[in-house]
Amino acid sequence: MYWLDITGYKPRKTRCRDTVRWFLNKYLPRHHITVEILHRGLRREESYGYCSVAGSIYRPREFLIEIDPKLDLDLYTKTIIHELIHLRQWVQGTLKERKGKMYYKDIKCEDLDYWEQPHEIEAHSLEQMYYEDYLTDTHQTH
Repeated sequence: MYWLDITGYKPRKTRCRDTVRWFLNKYLPRHHITVEILHRGLRREESYGYCSVAGSIYRPREFLIEIDPKLDLDLYTKTIIHELIHLRQWVQGTLKERKGKMYYKDIKCEDLDYWEQPHEIEAHSLEQMYYEDYLTDTHQTH
């Protein structure tokens, strides 16, 4: 079960809602999760999206996902999936915060370059496959 709140940029709300529902029902069906999706321009930050814990860092179940709504539809959907993979990492406990530092399976992440961080490597390696599954499962086209 989950609770979802999507703010900003109405044209993308349907795709966003469908993608989040698909992911949570498929990969985290037994968890009680709250997700807020905030659409905002992220180009100045040189990012497509972020996933952060909004509630307790211990066994997190409340999340904020920020996403740039101006991405083309395919990249927009892949970015939501990428951030949801991070959400799943938090929920499953493979991504954790200890003493203000982020760890992925006991590997300290923040001293590593973005492309070397293991939680990012995992998310990037899975996002295309999950995107194709999403398109197949929901009968969407590119």
